[in-house]
Amino acid sequence: MTPSVNNSNNLPAISPDLILVCRDSGRWEIQGLSQRLALLLKIEPSHCVGHSPDTILTQAVPSITTLAAEVLEDGRDLTGIKVRLSPEQQGFLADLQFAGLTDDYLGQIVRISLRHETITNHDEINFRGMLGVSPAMREVFRKIRLYAPSSAAIIITGETGTGKELTAKALHDESPRKEQPFAALNCAAISEQLLESELFGHERGAFTGAVREHRGYFERANGGTLFLDEIGDMPAHTQTKLLRVLEDSKVQRVGGEQSRQVDVRFIGATNIPLEQAVATKQFRADLYHRLAVLRIHLPALRDRTEDIPLLADAFLQRFNQHYGKKIKRLTSEAIRLLQSYLWPGNIRELRNILERVVIEAETEAIGARAFTEWIHERQQFSSTSSTLTTAEQPEKHQNLPVAIPYTPTSTTPVYQTTIAPKSKNGKILLSEATIRNAYHNNNGNLSAAARELGVHRATLYRHLQNLNLSRNDLN
Repeated sequence: MTPSVNNSNNLPAISPDLILVCRDSGRWEIQGLSQRLALLLKIEPSHCVGHSPDTILTQAVPSITTLAAEVLEDGRDLTGIKVRLSPEQQGFLADLQFAGLTDDYLGQIVRISLRHETITNHDEINFRGMLGVSPAMREVFRKIRLYAPSSAAIIITGETGTGKELTAKALHDESPRKEQPFAALNCAAISEQLLESELFGHERGAFTGAVREHRGYFERANGGTLFLDEIGDMPAHTQTKLLRVLEDSKVQRVGGEQSRQVDVRFIGATNIPLEQAVATKQFRADLYHRLAVLRIHLPALRDRTEDIPLLADAFLQRFNQHYGKKIKRLTSEAIRLLQSYLWPGNIRELRNILERVVIEAETEAIGARAFTEWIHERQQFSSTSSTLTTAEQPEKHQNLPVAIPYTPTSTTPVYQTTIAPKSKNGKILLSEATIRNAYHNNNGNLSAAARELGVHRATLYRHLQNLNLSRNDLN
């Protein structure tokens, strides 16, 4: 009986372009090459059998053997990995599938299928600098296109770090006003005394320190778009003046007597429920109804985890260029770790942690271990504050923990470390109890269990076969 492997992706049998075998010695060899791949590489298939894939695919990025080793290491398949075979052969996606052991149990087989990357519409993935393939983000893109031609006021809602200003800029760039000014102001970042001056301007001598006249944001955005972030924090008196401007499109500077006509498309944003603020008398009901003509809600990152690989890749490219690095990708284990976290800081937090690991990285691929220190920091933080605040997330998520519910398997040993005994002639002796102990000690990672036992993974599989055990039997 051949030991089985749990393929979490439930892939059907693939028609491989490349069949690799990892020998008991750890050496990778090409066992088969499709005619299609041979034509792409302009080589003879028979000349490749038995050779290392790195000597045939010398310019592949990332390394094919690195990906195949990851399949064996994690015990699961990889799908949709972007691969460049050579500078001339780009735009491929690789699907790697663990295929079991060779007939003589002297190696493990990984089958690789290559397919062209098909993106029918680039704007569906990168829309005005906003990245996403999730249904929630596709709905955001749809609303931006729908609302942009209008001059009606818009409210953008969403947690901190979800990209509200980027959404406002996309609305402006898609609108007929795109050639006119776009002005953005954070209401929470300015004191109450200065906010009115910044919004509506002031005349010379209007107050102490007003040594010259000042054009406010409404005048500066005339003909274009004005974006006010954190509008829910606006003082009550300023709300009254804002309502008047929105009603008659006239601005009166602080200390002035003359009104000035302005033509501004208004966009507001908030991370707090305005309906709740209206109910508690913190926000004017008439201003709320004037603003909430149109609304766009930005999903939290934890609600669009399928976008995390896309965002991570974009940040890697940005930080590679900025810091002169050559990091190719995150490993699948690192991606799963990021997708298991709740991201109270959303995209801004993701960007910050990726910048950190890129600066610290010394390899071409970033694995889950690179995030160990950050995980510990977040767990310490969550021990003193196990829930997110109301302002950071909507009510339905207020009881979600901040802590990452996933850690690299090697950091949480359960059983005592096991070294496999040897017979008098030096042959490795593995009992069921010994294998089971090492398996659980490494949280089901067979490669790590084999390393702990001091044997190759293929050797461990041979012993499982001799004991009539499958991987599922060890759970």
